[in-house]
Order: sequence, then structure tokens, then C-alpha cells
Amino acid sequence: MIQMTLIQIDNYGPWTVTPRPRTESDLQMLQANLFADLNNHFGNKKGLVFFTRFDNLLAISNGLDEEDHLRIQRSIRNRYPITISMGVGAAETPHEAQRLATIALQKEGGAQSSKRKEILAIDSLVSEEDSFVQAAHIDINSVTETLTDIESAFDTSFMVNKAQHYLMTKLIKKGALLFFIGGDNFMSPCNGLSEEEIKDMLVEIDEEIGIGLKAGIGRGKNAEDAAYMADIGLEEIRERDNEPWTWVVEKEY
Repeated sequence: MIQMTLIQIDNYGPWTVTPRPRTESDLQMLQANLFADLNNHFGNKKGLVFFTRFDNLLAISNGLDEEDHLRIQRSIRNRYPITISMGVGAAETPHEAQRLATIALQKEGGAQSSKRKEILAIDSLVSEEDSFVQAAHIDINSVTETLTDIESAFDTSFMVNKAQHYLMTKLIKKGALLFFIGGDNFMSPCNGLSEEEIKDMLVEIDEEIGIGLKAGIGRGKNAEDAAYMADIGLEEIRERDNEPWTWVVEKEY
């Protein structure tokens, strides 16, 4: 079972324009600092936070209980001009877990409601014995040689986003999620997917849009351990310079 937490800034849209529109650079810094802070808080419990739209974030939160979430909310309230609400859900697939977390929070009021503040809505939590996270670290093959060093910065970014779109489209059908984590790298919480299913997706994308991909798959009791093992698997692939590039390597913590 994987546990997902939806993190949502309370009444963020109206706040950004009250009493007048706030400076965009200040808003970008607030979002960036909040993202970093939340990763620090969740990371202390071996969780992992991903941005979606920055005013909404999703975390793999296996190992965090109700009090852990409340403590994070209090810390943000004490140090930011905004507050955050959270929904928590657990399921066999990441997509279903985040769906349950979202529904739990939506039942407590709208994202731009001035009456909803610092809500913690828990649909379900994962017990220690049932806790399991599978994550795939996916990387574009030879991006420096094929894109970064020969194309403009924006065109390279466009191709990375294109790969992300195709990956997300295929993964969501299998109950998995995908997040951009910088450079040409993506992280996919993918409980329930086999090595062969993931490899088939990467082959399909290469055939459809000509972007080669590789993936390390990690498994563990929490996000940190699963992601670390996925990184180890990916590094093994990178060392195989003389072999085909569509590789998937699995590692278990």
C-alpha cells in the first residue's frame, strides 16, 4: 500500500491579489521556499514531495501519521503568510491513493474558500506492516549530446516536456503517476507495475516520438528508500555504455 498526501495552499488565488496583486517574483519565491521546506519536513520522515502546480503539491507520505502532518502544518503557519491544508489517502496504486486524498480534502471545502483553513482530512493511513513504495527514476538517453549542446534551451525544454507528456499519458492508465524532478529526469510512483510493463512503455515512446528512455526501479517501505534504490538501478544502466539504451533495472531496499 502506498500513502499519498495532497498539500494545498489555503485560499491562495484570492490572497495573491488582496488587497492588490502581489509582485510575481515574490510569489515565485514563496512557492519555491514552500516546496523546499515541505521536502525538508517530509524528508525527515523519509517521505518525498513533488510539485504539481506549486499551490498544489503531492507527497509520498508512507511513514507519516496524523501528528506528523499536523506538526508540518503548524510549522508552515508559524513561518509563512499562508496556511496549508492536507488530504491523505492510501491505496494499492499511487493514482488511487492521491484520488482518495483529494476527495477527502474537497469534502472540507473549496480551495479558494475563505472559511477553509488548515484542514487535515484523512481518508486512510498505511500501517507499518503494509507500507510499500515502488518508484521508477526515468531518464532521457544522451540528452546532453542530442539536445542540450546542439538545440536552444527552450527547444530542449520542449522536448523534455514532450517526453513527460507521453510518459504521463501511458502511466496514468496503469494507476501510476509521474513527476518532473529536474534536468531530463522524472520520478514515477508506480506500485503494481512490472519491469516488463515499464520497459514496454519506454520502447513505445521511443518508437512514437524518437526519444529514448531508461529507468531504474526501486522498492522499499518508504519513498526515500524506494527512490534511492531506483537511483542505484539507473546508475548501473549508465555504466553500460556499450549496450542498448532501453534498459530497466530493478532494486529492492
